[in-house]
Amino acid sequence: MICVERHIQQIRPGKWAELEAIDKKYNTVESCLGFPSKKRYRCYLGGHNVNTLIVERQWESLAAMEAMYEKAFADPAYQALEAESAPVIESVQIELYAPLP
Repeated sequence: MICVERHIQQIRPGKWAELEAIDKKYNTVESCLGFPSKKRYRCYLGGHNVNTLIVERQWESLAAMEAMYEKAFADPAYQALEAESAPVIESVQIELYAPLP
């Protein structure tokens, strides 16, 4: 079953340029690991503040997502990026969505 993963991230004020540099590194590492492409959105109006970043990915299945994250969490380059992004990203809420039949 296809699923959509959504990360709702609160970026620390003044850290957007740093985030962009880190995200370029994530793109390289995630591409090498085989992650599906992602879409990014910044909130300008609505229920979140302007320091909110939404990142979405579509996965073929929950099993595919789980296997990919197991692979990523064991990867030293991915681990280093997680540590590098900690001072930039204040919080992350992760949501998973499944299509209706």
